[in-house]
Amino acid sequence: MSPLQPGEVVTGLEIGPVAHGGHFVARHEGQVIFVRHALSGELVDVQITDVNRRFARGFVVAVQRASEHRVTPPCPVAGRCGGCDFQHVSAAHSRELKRQVVAEQLAHLAGYQFTGTVAEVLPAPLQWRSRMRYRLDGQGRPGLLAHRSREIVPLPEGGCRIALPQIASPGVQARADGGELLAIATADGLFIDPNDPTEVTERVGERSYQVAGDGFWQPHTSAAATLSEAVVAALAPQPGEVAFDLYCGVGLFAGALAAAGCMVWGIEGSTKAVELARRNVPTARFLAGDVARRLTRLPGRADLVVLDPPRTGTDADVLAQLVRRSPRRIAYVACDPAALGRDLLTLDQLGYVPSAVSAYDLFPLTHHVECLAILEPR
Repeated sequence: MSPLQPGEVVTGLEIGPVAHGGHFVARHEGQVIFVRHALSGELVDVQITDVNRRFARGFVVAVQRASEHRVTPPCPVAGRCGGCDFQHVSAAHSRELKRQVVAEQLAHLAGYQFTGTVAEVLPAPLQWRSRMRYRLDGQGRPGLLAHRSREIVPLPEGGCRIALPQIASPGVQARADGGELLAIATADGLFIDPNDPTEVTERVGERSYQVAGDGFWQPHTSAAATLSEAVVAALAPQPGEVAFDLYCGVGLFAGALAAAGCMVWGIEGSTKAVELARRNVPTARFLAGDVARRLTRLPGRADLVVLDPPRTGTDADVLAQLVRRSPRRIAYVACDPAALGRDLLTLDQLGYVPSAVSAYDLFPLTHHVECLAILEPR
Protein backbone atom coordinates (compact mmCIF):
# COMPACT_ATOMS: atom_id res chain seq x y z
CA MET A 1 0.00 0.00 0.00
CA SER A 2 1.55 3.30 -1.08
CA PRO A 3 1.01 6.00 1.56
CA LEU A 4 -0.95 9.10 0.63
CA GLN A 5 0.89 12.40 0.39
CA PRO A 6 -0.31 15.94 1.19
CA GLY A 7 -1.36 17.64 -2.03
CA GLU A 8 -2.18 14.37 -3.76
CA VAL A 9 -5.62 14.10 -5.41
CA VAL A 10 -7.49 10.82 -5.01
CA THR A 11 -10.07 10.39 -7.77
CA GLY A 12 -13.33 8.45 -7.72
CA LEU A 13 -13.51 8.14 -3.94
CA GLU A 14 -16.82 6.82 -2.56
CA ILE A 15 -17.96 8.61 0.59
CA GLY A 16 -19.23 6.72 3.62
CA PRO A 17 -20.98 7.86 6.82
CA VAL A 18 -20.73 11.20 8.57
CA ALA A 19 -18.21 11.46 11.42
CA HIS A 20 -18.08 13.74 14.43
CA GLY A 21 -16.41 17.03 13.52
CA GLY A 22 -17.99 17.79 10.15
CA HIS A 23 -16.12 15.13 8.20
CA PHE A 24 -17.24 12.10 6.23
CA VAL A 25 -15.43 8.77 6.27
CA ALA A 26 -13.92 7.28 3.13
CA ARG A 27 -11.32 4.57 2.49
CA HIS A 28 -8.57 4.37 -0.10
CA GLU A 29 -6.53 1.19 -0.34
CA GLY A 30 -7.36 0.41 3.27
CA GLN A 31 -6.49 3.86 4.61
CA VAL A 32 -9.16 5.96 6.33
CA ILE A 33 -9.66 9.49 4.97
CA PHE A 34 -11.75 12.11 6.76
CA VAL A 35 -13.23 14.27 4.00
CA ARG A 36 -14.73 17.76 4.26
CA HIS A 37 -17.43 19.14 1.96
CA ALA A 38 -18.64 15.66 1.02
CA LEU A 39 -21.88 13.73 1.57
CA SER A 40 -22.55 10.05 2.12
CA GLY A 41 -22.93 8.07 -1.10
CA GLU A 42 -21.15 10.60 -3.29
CA LEU A 43 -18.36 9.78 -5.72
CA VAL A 44 -15.77 12.58 -5.49
CA ASP A 45 -12.19 13.62 -6.08
CA VAL A 46 -10.37 14.53 -2.86
CA GLN A 47 -7.21 16.53 -2.30
CA ILE A 48 -5.22 15.25 0.67
CA THR A 49 -4.16 17.88 3.21
CA ASP A 50 -2.77 15.90 6.17
CA VAL A 51 -1.49 12.36 6.66
CA ASN A 52 -0.53 10.46 9.80
CA ARG A 53 -0.13 6.80 10.69
CA ARG A 54 -3.82 6.31 11.52
CA PHE A 55 -5.70 8.38 8.94
CA ALA A 56 -5.55 11.16 6.37
CA ARG A 57 -7.57 14.35 5.90
CA GLY A 58 -8.77 15.94 2.70
CA PHE A 59 -11.44 18.01 0.99
CA VAL A 60 -13.58 17.61 -2.11
CA VAL A 61 -12.26 19.26 -5.26
CA ALA A 62 -14.72 17.71 -7.74
CA VAL A 63 -18.01 15.83 -7.51
CA GLN A 64 -18.56 12.99 -9.99
CA ARG A 65 -21.81 11.73 -8.47
CA ALA A 66 -23.69 14.14 -6.21
CA SER A 67 -25.99 13.37 -3.31
CA GLU A 68 -29.61 14.44 -3.57
CA HIS A 69 -28.98 16.49 -0.43
CA ARG A 70 -26.20 18.59 -1.97
CA VAL A 71 -27.11 22.24 -2.62
CA THR A 72 -25.31 25.31 -3.93
CA PRO A 73 -23.71 27.05 -0.93
CA PRO A 74 -25.29 30.44 -0.18
CA CYS A 75 -21.83 31.91 0.48
CA PRO A 76 -19.29 32.29 -2.35
CA VAL A 77 -16.32 31.60 -0.02
CA ALA A 78 -17.83 28.42 1.46
CA GLY A 79 -15.20 25.72 1.30
CA ARG A 80 -12.38 28.23 1.75
CA CYS A 81 -13.64 29.83 4.96
CA GLY A 82 -13.33 27.47 7.91
CA GLY A 83 -16.59 28.47 9.58
CA CYS A 84 -19.52 26.80 7.80
CA ASP A 85 -18.66 23.21 6.95
CA PHE A 86 -22.26 22.25 6.01
CA GLN A 87 -23.09 25.01 3.53
CA HIS A 88 -23.20 22.42 0.75
CA VAL A 89 -25.94 20.46 2.58
CA SER A 90 -29.67 21.19 2.59
CA ALA A 91 -30.73 22.61 5.96
CA ALA A 92 -33.07 19.72 6.75
CA HIS A 93 -30.46 17.08 5.93
CA SER A 94 -27.80 18.89 7.97
CA ARG A 95 -30.02 18.38 11.02
CA GLU A 96 -30.34 14.71 10.13
CA LEU A 97 -26.54 14.44 9.94
CA LYS A 98 -26.25 16.00 13.38
CA ARG A 99 -28.85 13.56 14.69
CA GLN A 100 -26.75 10.69 13.40
CA VAL A 101 -23.64 12.07 15.11
CA VAL A 102 -25.42 12.60 18.44
CA ALA A 103 -26.90 9.09 18.30
CA GLU A 104 -23.56 7.48 17.40
CA GLN A 105 -21.54 9.32 20.03
CA LEU A 106 -23.98 8.71 22.89
CA ALA A 107 -24.41 5.03 21.97
CA HIS A 108 -20.67 4.44 21.58
CA LEU A 109 -19.50 6.39 24.63
CA ALA A 110 -22.39 6.06 27.08
CA GLY A 111 -24.53 3.18 25.85
CA TYR A 112 -27.47 5.58 25.56
CA GLN A 113 -29.93 5.22 22.68
CA PHE A 114 -30.84 8.69 21.41
CA THR A 115 -34.17 8.47 19.58
CA GLY A 116 -34.93 12.18 19.21
CA THR A 117 -34.37 14.65 16.41
CA VAL A 118 -32.32 17.84 16.17
CA ALA A 119 -34.78 20.70 16.53
CA GLU A 120 -34.65 23.65 14.16
CA VAL A 121 -34.37 26.98 15.99
CA LEU A 122 -35.24 30.15 14.11
CA PRO A 123 -33.73 32.23 12.62
CA ALA A 124 -32.19 29.60 10.33
CA PRO A 125 -30.20 28.80 8.35
CA LEU A 126 -28.90 32.34 7.62
CA GLN A 127 -28.60 35.57 9.64
CA TRP A 128 -28.67 33.86 13.02
CA ARG A 129 -25.32 34.79 14.53
CA SER A 130 -25.22 37.78 16.89
CA ARG A 131 -21.48 37.66 17.68
CA MET A 132 -18.55 37.40 15.29
CA ARG A 133 -14.78 37.40 15.68
CA TYR A 134 -13.20 38.75 12.50
CA ARG A 135 -9.50 38.61 11.65
CA LEU A 136 -7.87 41.65 10.07
CA ASP A 137 -5.18 41.40 7.43
CA GLY A 138 -2.23 43.79 7.21
CA GLN A 139 -4.41 46.43 5.53
CA GLY A 140 -7.16 46.20 8.16
CA ARG A 141 -9.56 44.28 5.91
CA PRO A 142 -11.80 41.84 7.81
CA GLY A 143 -12.03 38.16 7.04
CA LEU A 144 -12.33 34.73 8.65
CA LEU A 145 -9.77 31.97 9.07
CA ALA A 146 -9.53 29.06 6.67
CA HIS A 147 -9.97 25.56 8.10
CA ARG A 148 -7.01 24.46 10.29
CA SER A 149 -5.01 27.44 9.01
CA ARG A 150 -3.89 30.97 9.83
CA GLU A 151 -4.86 32.09 6.33
CA ILE A 152 -7.40 34.92 6.39
CA VAL A 153 -10.19 34.46 3.85
CA PRO A 154 -11.61 37.89 2.88
CA LEU A 155 -15.32 38.40 3.42
CA PRO A 156 -17.39 38.09 0.25
CA GLU A 157 -19.43 40.96 -1.10
CA GLY A 158 -22.42 41.36 1.20
CA GLY A 159 -20.50 39.98 4.18
CA CYS A 160 -20.87 36.83 6.24
CA ARG A 161 -24.10 35.03 5.42
CA ILE A 162 -24.76 33.58 8.89
CA ALA A 163 -24.16 36.88 10.73
CA LEU A 164 -26.95 39.29 11.47
CA PRO A 165 -26.99 42.06 8.83
CA GLN A 166 -25.66 44.82 11.09
CA ILE A 167 -22.43 42.88 11.76
CA ALA A 168 -22.10 40.92 8.51
CA SER A 169 -19.75 43.38 6.78
CA PRO A 170 -17.73 45.56 9.16
CA GLY A 171 -15.64 47.28 6.50
CA VAL A 172 -11.95 48.22 6.55
CA GLN A 173 -10.61 49.14 9.98
CA ALA A 174 -7.98 51.83 10.47
CA ARG A 175 -5.30 49.35 11.51
CA ALA A 176 -2.22 48.15 9.73
CA ASP A 177 -1.08 45.56 12.29
CA GLY A 178 -3.72 42.92 11.66
CA GLY A 179 -5.34 41.56 14.82
CA GLU A 180 -8.96 40.83 15.62
CA LEU A 181 -12.27 42.63 15.61
CA LEU A 182 -15.26 41.62 17.72
CA ALA A 183 -18.68 42.32 16.23
CA ILE A 184 -21.81 42.28 18.40
CA ALA A 185 -25.32 42.70 17.04
CA THR A 186 -26.60 45.67 18.93
CA ALA A 187 -29.20 47.84 17.17
CA ASP A 188 -26.62 49.39 14.82
CA GLY A 189 -23.84 46.83 15.17
CA LEU A 190 -20.93 47.22 17.57
CA PHE A 191 -17.33 46.67 16.45
CA ILE A 192 -14.67 46.62 19.15
CA ASP A 193 -11.13 45.52 19.85
CA PRO A 194 -10.96 42.32 21.98
CA ASN A 195 -9.30 44.34 24.76
CA ASP A 196 -12.05 46.96 24.81
CA PRO A 197 -13.86 46.93 28.22
CA THR A 198 -17.23 47.63 26.58
CA GLU A 199 -20.25 45.80 28.03
CA VAL A 200 -23.48 45.03 26.21
CA THR A 201 -26.97 44.21 27.43
CA GLU A 202 -28.64 40.97 26.40
CA ARG A 203 -32.30 40.25 27.11
CA VAL A 204 -33.92 36.88 27.78
CA GLY A 205 -37.62 37.20 28.42
CA GLU A 206 -38.13 39.68 31.24
CA ARG A 207 -34.50 39.57 32.40
CA SER A 208 -31.50 41.63 31.30
CA TYR A 209 -27.90 40.43 31.43
CA GLN A 210 -24.74 42.50 31.18
CA VAL A 211 -22.08 40.73 29.14
CA ALA A 212 -18.48 41.76 28.46
CA GLY A 213 -17.80 42.51 24.81
CA ASP A 214 -15.26 39.68 24.67
CA GLY A 215 -17.18 37.49 27.12
CA PHE A 216 -19.18 34.34 26.41
CA TRP A 217 -22.79 34.54 25.29
CA GLN A 218 -24.59 32.07 23.05
CA PRO A 219 -24.16 33.39 19.48
CA HIS A 220 -27.53 32.27 18.08
CA THR A 221 -30.08 34.99 18.73
CA SER A 222 -32.60 32.49 20.13
CA ALA A 223 -30.19 30.17 21.94
CA ALA A 224 -30.23 31.74 25.39
CA ALA A 225 -34.04 31.77 25.56
CA THR A 226 -34.37 28.30 24.04
CA LEU A 227 -31.94 26.67 26.45
CA SER A 228 -33.12 28.61 29.50
CA GLU A 229 -36.74 27.67 28.90
CA ALA A 230 -35.86 24.03 28.25
CA VAL A 231 -33.75 23.76 31.41
CA VAL A 232 -36.42 25.31 33.63
CA ALA A 233 -39.17 23.16 32.12
CA ALA A 234 -37.16 19.98 32.67
CA LEU A 235 -35.96 20.79 36.19
CA ALA A 236 -39.36 22.09 37.40
CA PRO A 237 -37.76 24.17 40.19
CA GLN A 238 -39.75 24.77 43.36
CA PRO A 239 -39.50 27.83 45.64
CA GLY A 240 -36.91 27.32 48.36
CA GLU A 241 -34.93 24.61 46.58
CA VAL A 242 -31.13 24.84 46.50
CA ALA A 243 -29.78 25.02 42.95
CA PHE A 244 -26.23 25.06 41.60
CA ASP A 245 -25.31 26.73 38.28
CA LEU A 246 -21.82 25.49 37.40
CA TYR A 247 -19.72 27.05 34.65
CA CYS A 248 -22.36 29.74 35.02
CA GLY A 249 -20.91 32.52 32.84
CA VAL A 250 -22.79 35.75 33.55
CA GLY A 251 -25.68 33.91 35.22
CA LEU A 252 -28.10 32.92 32.45
CA PHE A 253 -29.46 29.80 34.16
CA ALA A 254 -28.93 31.24 37.63
CA GLY A 255 -31.29 34.06 36.69
CA ALA A 256 -33.99 31.66 35.56
CA LEU A 257 -33.67 29.52 38.68
CA ALA A 258 -33.67 32.56 40.98
CA ALA A 259 -36.82 33.82 39.26
CA ALA A 260 -38.45 30.47 40.16
CA GLY A 261 -37.66 31.07 43.84
CA CYS A 262 -34.57 28.88 44.19
CA MET A 263 -31.59 29.65 46.41
CA VAL A 264 -28.88 29.70 43.74
CA TRP A 265 -25.12 29.23 43.90
CA GLY A 266 -22.97 29.72 40.82
CA ILE A 267 -19.33 29.01 39.97
CA GLU A 268 -17.41 30.33 36.98
CA GLY A 269 -13.72 30.46 36.09
CA SER A 270 -13.78 34.02 34.74
CA THR A 271 -13.55 36.69 37.42
CA LYS A 272 -15.07 39.29 35.08
CA ALA A 273 -18.03 37.03 34.31
CA VAL A 274 -18.65 36.48 38.03
CA GLU A 275 -18.62 40.24 38.64
CA LEU A 276 -21.30 40.59 35.98
CA ALA A 277 -23.27 37.59 37.28
CA ARG A 278 -23.49 39.22 40.70
CA ARG A 279 -24.98 42.31 39.08
CA ASN A 280 -27.26 40.30 36.80
CA VAL A 281 -28.63 38.03 39.53
CA PRO A 282 -28.17 39.88 42.85
CA THR A 283 -30.15 37.30 44.85
CA ALA A 284 -27.74 34.48 43.91
CA ARG A 285 -24.26 33.80 45.29
CA PHE A 286 -21.34 33.40 42.90
CA LEU A 287 -17.76 32.20 43.29
CA ALA A 288 -14.92 32.69 40.81
CA GLY A 289 -12.33 30.02 40.22
CA ASP A 290 -11.83 26.34 39.41
CA VAL A 291 -15.18 24.58 39.67
CA ALA A 292 -13.85 21.43 41.37
CA ARG A 293 -12.10 23.47 44.06
CA ARG A 294 -14.82 26.04 44.61
CA LEU A 295 -17.51 23.36 44.79
CA THR A 296 -16.17 22.35 48.22
CA ARG A 297 -17.41 25.71 49.55
CA LEU A 298 -21.01 25.22 48.41
CA PRO A 299 -23.77 23.69 50.58
CA GLY A 300 -23.53 19.96 51.26
CA ARG A 301 -26.89 19.27 49.64
CA ALA A 302 -28.46 20.51 46.41
CA ASP A 303 -31.86 19.85 44.89
CA LEU A 304 -31.04 20.92 41.34
CA VAL A 305 -27.86 21.30 39.28
CA VAL A 306 -27.19 22.94 35.93
CA LEU A 307 -23.92 22.09 34.19
CA ASP A 308 -22.87 24.12 31.15
CA PRO A 309 -19.19 23.21 30.77
CA PRO A 310 -16.75 24.13 27.99
CA ARG A 311 -16.40 21.91 24.92
CA THR A 312 -14.07 19.52 26.75
CA GLY A 313 -16.77 18.55 29.25
CA THR A 314 -16.78 18.27 33.02
CA ASP A 315 -14.10 17.00 35.39
CA ALA A 316 -14.93 13.61 36.93
CA ASP A 317 -14.22 15.04 40.39
CA VAL A 318 -16.92 17.68 39.82
CA LEU A 319 -19.46 14.99 38.96
CA ALA A 320 -18.52 12.93 42.02
CA GLN A 321 -18.90 15.95 44.30
CA LEU A 322 -22.31 16.72 42.81
CA VAL A 323 -23.63 13.18 43.20
CA ARG A 324 -22.68 13.21 46.89
CA ARG A 325 -25.13 16.11 47.28
CA SER A 326 -27.99 13.91 45.99
CA PRO A 327 -29.70 16.36 43.61
CA ARG A 328 -33.10 15.20 42.42
CA ARG A 329 -32.30 16.36 38.89
CA ILE A 330 -29.26 17.47 36.87
CA ALA A 331 -29.46 19.46 33.62
CA TYR A 332 -26.33 19.07 31.49
CA VAL A 333 -26.00 21.55 28.58
CA ALA A 334 -23.40 20.31 26.09
CA CYS A 335 -21.95 21.77 22.89
CA ASP A 336 -20.01 18.56 22.11
CA PRO A 337 -21.83 15.20 22.00
CA ALA A 338 -18.56 13.32 22.52
CA ALA A 339 -17.84 15.13 25.79
CA LEU A 340 -21.46 14.63 26.80
CA GLY A 341 -21.19 10.91 26.11
CA ARG A 342 -18.07 10.54 28.25
CA ASP A 343 -19.66 12.43 31.14
CA LEU A 344 -22.94 10.49 30.88
CA LEU A 345 -20.92 7.29 31.31
CA THR A 346 -19.25 8.71 34.42
CA LEU A 347 -22.60 9.79 35.85
CA ASP A 348 -24.07 6.37 35.10
CA GLN A 349 -21.27 4.80 37.12
CA LEU A 350 -22.13 7.23 39.94
CA GLY A 351 -25.80 6.27 39.89
CA TYR A 352 -27.39 8.98 37.70
CA VAL A 353 -29.01 8.13 34.36
CA PRO A 354 -30.58 10.24 31.60
CA SER A 355 -34.35 10.57 31.73
CA ALA A 356 -34.28 12.63 28.52
CA VAL A 357 -31.82 14.00 25.95
CA SER A 358 -32.77 16.69 23.46
CA ALA A 359 -30.77 18.35 20.70
CA TYR A 360 -30.99 21.80 19.10
CA ASP A 361 -29.58 23.17 15.86
CA LEU A 362 -28.15 26.37 17.35
CA PHE A 363 -25.31 26.50 14.78
CA PRO A 364 -27.01 26.18 11.38
CA LEU A 365 -24.81 25.34 8.35
CA THR A 366 -22.07 24.06 10.65
CA HIS A 367 -21.49 20.61 12.16
CA HIS A 368 -21.98 21.90 15.71
CA VAL A 369 -25.01 20.86 17.75
CA GLU A 370 -26.22 21.69 21.26
CA CYS A 371 -27.62 18.98 23.53
CA LEU A 372 -29.50 19.04 26.81
CA ALA A 373 -29.44 15.92 29.00
CA ILE A 374 -31.64 15.57 32.10
CA LEU A 375 -30.36 13.09 34.66
CA GLU A 376 -32.01 11.60 37.74
CA PRO A 377 -30.94 9.04 40.37
CA ARG A 378 -31.22 5.47 39.14
